[in-house]
Amino acid sequence: MTMPPEMAASQKKPASVAGIILAGGQSRRMGGGDKCLRPLGGKAILSQIIERAESQARPLVLNANGDPARFASYGLPIAADVIEGFAGPLAGILTGMDWVAAQAPEADWMASFASDAPFFPKDMVVRMLTATDEARASLACAESNGRSHPVFGLWSMSLREDLRKAVVEEGLRKVDLWTARHRLIPVQFDLIETGQGPLDPFFNTNRPDDLVQAEAFAEIAGI
Repeated sequence: MTMPPEMAASQKKPASVAGIILAGGQSRRMGGGDKCLRPLGGKAILSQIIERAESQARPLVLNANGDPARFASYGLPIAADVIEGFAGPLAGILTGMDWVAAQAPEADWMASFASDAPFFPKDMVVRMLTATDEARASLACAESNGRSHPVFGLWSMSLREDLRKAVVEEGLRKVDLWTARHRLIPVQFDLIETGQGPLDPFFNTNRPDDLVQAEAFAEIAGI
């Protein structure tokens, strides 16, 4: 007997999403050091990132290079890049996929979050899951204010070995060159209207001046 479509849909296995916070860069525009450890709204930016990310994806891992002890108080596992030499975001994504495969093999997807953008949407992952399901896509990335934010994305774990080949064997470093090989769906997020002007939810704190601006938004954004 054939199961009615609505019943089949209701019995569909919910997607399992693990997550990675990417903090493996060198922070040159901030003058070095860890951007995510700078204070915002009375606590480190990384604390804000973790709060927003862990409500959307679990388990969560922090991708960071160097001495992991500096992140010990945050209670997250730390995974250094599997490729040496600060090879960029794709190396961080591959690192996360390897960690998820080993520690959360039941996960179908991995969500990625930048460690310097404390206002990203709390419904980012659920909206990306809906978009990938409707479009039958294997990747999603955030868009806002006419810009793409590939570090904020949803990545099918089925692409892990394809990514390894591209990064390790081909030496590919640009995110968009690899994602162009697969079905990617962009997900649009609106600006947030505030008393301080419109806030891009993916506003990042790359430079010292950005921290000043972020403080002006922090109270309004509920941080």
